[in-house]
Amino acid sequence: MLMLAILLLPGLSLLLIVMSRIEDKLHEAPRPARHARPGHLRLLRGGAAAATPASETDQRSAARSTAA
Repeated sequence: MLMLAILLLPGLSLLLIVMSRIEDKLHEAPRPARHARPGHLRLLRGGAAAATPASETDQRSAARSTAA
């Protein structure tokens, strides 16, 4: 029994060290993404120029709701 404990001791100590390092990695603050730049936004092409004008029925229904 003592011989088994002596043989398992190096394996268990190695497991303890590895688990400690993994736990430290999980608790540290995440690094910013490599492609992220401060103040940089990715915008969709087109913007307001690509927006379709409201149809006449939408305009009439909006006028009715404000009049009521």
